[in-house]
Amino acid sequence: MADALTNTAENRAVDFIMGLTTTAPTTPLRVALVTTNGDDATAGTEVTGGTYARQTLSVAAATGGTTSNSADLVWAGLPAVTVVGVEIWDSATTPARLWYGAFADPRTVGAGDDLRLPAGSLTVAIA
Repeated sequence: MADALTNTAENRAVDFIMGLTTTAPTTPLRVALVTTNGDDATAGTEVTGGTYARQTLSVAAATGGTTSNSADLVWAGLPAVTVVGVEIWDSATTPARLWYGAFADPRTVGAGDDLRLPAGSLTVAIA
């Protein structure tokens, strides 16, 4: 998800780098699955149904402007759905969407199935 920062995240990053404010997101960060991809300004359509819930994202410190998930992300008991991408949100009372990205290949799951993103497979970067 190189350069797939939302407008909110871009503004927070610039403000932080310029020393204007501390703009760290409320942790833990959560990964959402989407059935329609969003863009810089608009969220995608998040999966609903089954036992779907956003999953907690764990990452190592970035190197070269890049990091990735350090643990598997697993969504269990999904509804029948085609997932086209992911979004990363913070855990604030009113969550802020920070990153978004499309899968190279959409993933179709049946009702009750799981979707797994192995450790290292969800990469985020500022390039």
